[in-house]
Amino acid sequence: MDKGIRVLVVDDFKTMRKIIRNCLGQLGFKNVKEAPDGKEALQMLREPGSSFGLIISDWNMPSMPGIELLREVRADSNLKKIPFVMVTAEGQKENILDAAKAGVSQYVIKPFTPEILQEKLLSVLQ
Repeated sequence: MDKGIRVLVVDDFKTMRKIIRNCLGQLGFKNVKEAPDGKEALQMLREPGSSFGLIISDWNMPSMPGIELLREVRADSNLKKIPFVMVTAEGQKENILDAAKAGVSQYVIKPFTPEILQEKLLSVLQ
């Protein structure tokens, strides 16, 4: 697993972004950027020269929810191959199925431990 990749953490709660960032730091990831919603994340992803190797996104956010961000990423030929991990409190079967249909790489239900996050990241970054 390449821990030098650029990771984009997308969540409207600053505290959750910090928790995920801390988990990533414990796992050895140092190049982590943050966005407060899907709209800003999409702008960051589409910036010329930006090369993210992983997206970790919440589902419920204002202006553009994570599921819409996922659909936009998968529809963009320059972004569609980036592993996308949905980290959310939305554990209902229909949400998980919607995310799977949209092309999510992994699905993590909050609350989670660093070990669970590491296990999911290993599965998408191998």
